[in-house]
Amino acid sequence: MKIVHAFPREVRVIENVWIPMADGVRLAARIWLPTDAERHPVPAILEYMPYRKRDFTRLRDEPLHRYFAGHGYACIRLDLRGSGDSDGLLLDEYLQQELDDAVEAIDWLAAQPWCSGEVGMMGISWGGFNALQVAALRPAPLKAIITMCSTDDRYSDDVHYQGGCLLNENLGWGSVLLSCASTPPDPEIVGADWRAKWRHRLDNAPFYPLVWMRHPHRDAYWRHGSVCEDFAAVSCPVYAVGGWADGYVNAIPRLMAGLEGPRKALIGPWSHAFPHAALPGPAIGFFQEALRWWDHWLKGRDTGLMDEPMLRVWMEEYVPPAPMHAERPGRWVAEDVWPSPRLTPRTLYLNVLSLGERADGEDRLRIASPQTTGLAAGDWYGFGAEGESPTDQREDDGRSLVFDSDPLPARLEILGAPVASLELAVDQPVAYVIVRLNDVAPDGASARVSYAILNLTQRDSRERPAPLIPGRRYRVRVRLNDIAYAFAPGHTIRLAVSTCYWPVIWPAPERVNLTLYTGTSRLELPERPPRDADAELRAFDPPERAPMPEMTTLHVAPFRRQVERDLTTGMSIYRIATTGGDFGDAAVARLEDIDLTVGYTIAKTYRIHDYDPATAEATVEQTTTHRRGDWSTRLECRTQLTATAERFRIRGTLKAYEGNALFARRDWDEEVIRELL
Repeated sequence: MKIVHAFPREVRVIENVWIPMADGVRLAARIWLPTDAERHPVPAILEYMPYRKRDFTRLRDEPLHRYFAGHGYACIRLDLRGSGDSDGLLLDEYLQQELDDAVEAIDWLAAQPWCSGEVGMMGISWGGFNALQVAALRPAPLKAIITMCSTDDRYSDDVHYQGGCLLNENLGWGSVLLSCASTPPDPEIVGADWRAKWRHRLDNAPFYPLVWMRHPHRDAYWRHGSVCEDFAAVSCPVYAVGGWADGYVNAIPRLMAGLEGPRKALIGPWSHAFPHAALPGPAIGFFQEALRWWDHWLKGRDTGLMDEPMLRVWMEEYVPPAPMHAERPGRWVAEDVWPSPRLTPRTLYLNVLSLGERADGEDRLRIASPQTTGLAAGDWYGFGAEGESPTDQREDDGRSLVFDSDPLPARLEILGAPVASLELAVDQPVAYVIVRLNDVAPDGASARVSYAILNLTQRDSRERPAPLIPGRRYRVRVRLNDIAYAFAPGHTIRLAVSTCYWPVIWPAPERVNLTLYTGTSRLELPERPPRDADAELRAFDPPERAPMPEMTTLHVAPFRRQVERDLTTGMSIYRIATTGGDFGDAAVARLEDIDLTVGYTIAKTYRIHDYDPATAEATVEQTTTHRRGDWSTRLECRTQLTATAERFRIRGTLKAYEGNALFARRDWDEEVIRELL
């Protein structure tokens, strides 16, 4: 990757600026400015997240914001209320208070002497979420946003629930947020009362995973902040960016279909990361692409971006399944509008163990998947690390009903969401169905293309689920994740149906026997015909960025991802141990420019018996350290989820140390009734 040292505008960095809120709370901002901005005001670009601008995102902030500042923008990295060095408490995701604070901050930025009055928002993940949500509030200075790896629907497409099933990532991500929000502010920024502010955070720390588990259905809690409730509220231009290896791809086609104002979409092969450095590749010059967007909407320059097709995606091709891919073969394709009128449904019928162009006579097949079905799934969303990608699906296929097409006589490209219409019956009032679309190579290797999870109690409504009547026959529509994929000649299309998907989702309360009716169940693939204009798409620039701050790695913790099976007990244990994302493989690192030593490690453990969902157990353990001179703090956080058929039990312990002395401790031990979950 090219590292750019010289820019059109010289840049100065203000390490901390307090942005005042109307209620007296101060939000902490780091600002990159062209040195002549007060004489020649520039547009502002705001990034607004809880991930500690001072340390945890420092290494990724500098290359990003200095790059834009060097091209004539004021860039602001703002800590949410109650996070990093900001005052107050972080009580939950995307509260109205968070959004109101953003509107105040945008007004403050627009009024600064170095700002032209034009403001944009951009962000990845949390920052992408709130960029959409703030846009829906229509603050006058906000002229455009870039939202990356985000969602328009907080219930259906986020880390808490998928298809009405509880994701294990609810515990994982909630535990990470608990640790992050409980970390102390930096004394060099907030001064001598850092200790009082830290205690205030610890004494009031919410147990985030518990908060979210108390909303198992799509109620008003989840509708807040879900811009799909009223797409028309978002009137400013939107650039939506994501990757097929991320968990947030479905929102992008919905945004393109639902928004009415100017909009663009870009989906690469990437994971949950910026496209200039994301895996799998190919990476692109995303900072240059973003500049084309900002120059058009914040500076009024004709960059040609809006003359290009609305939706541009990476059409993936088969690659042998592996735990990590450095590159995904494929090519860039585009559609002028979305939904595209060029797509046509291709229907395949689920016959007895086959996918056919015609339906055979009706028959029935039965499956009761082992609880360990899903160990080849990879992570719900990944960051490009080893072990995150779905591996060879043959093991999971063997625990599922599978339906194979004949080897394809010609290439078949799809773009959009495959849909399975299934006729089925189950023997429990609560049951899940998992549908996977796989590409089977001539050598038998099975690569996952797309998948979907559905809690069958939500077959008709996310808001008002209803128990199933055991033995009754139902027709359900299962919409798989959006994808662009090319099946090669000689390859086989496989549809796999199972009742479990561990450890992606928490298992159903009881073991489920599912009957699938063949001959009447079918799969629809969104077939995309060739488009000659794809060959003429503008090539992306090579990746580049500004320099990164100096970091010294002090300790490397080995990355581990292991599955253990005890053949005497039937238990399987899935262990993941890793370090902090923005510090690479460093478990302990020193940020040289602020003389701060930071450490972070996390370990996740998932246990389950092949045939007993009541044995499911998930545990997350984290350690976070900060040290500078005589100042030293450490957080130890442990959370655990277990369940009976009737209730979840969620426990947590948070220990905070100053030096080696215990400073504060919080403990949680709560039960949550399983409401059709």
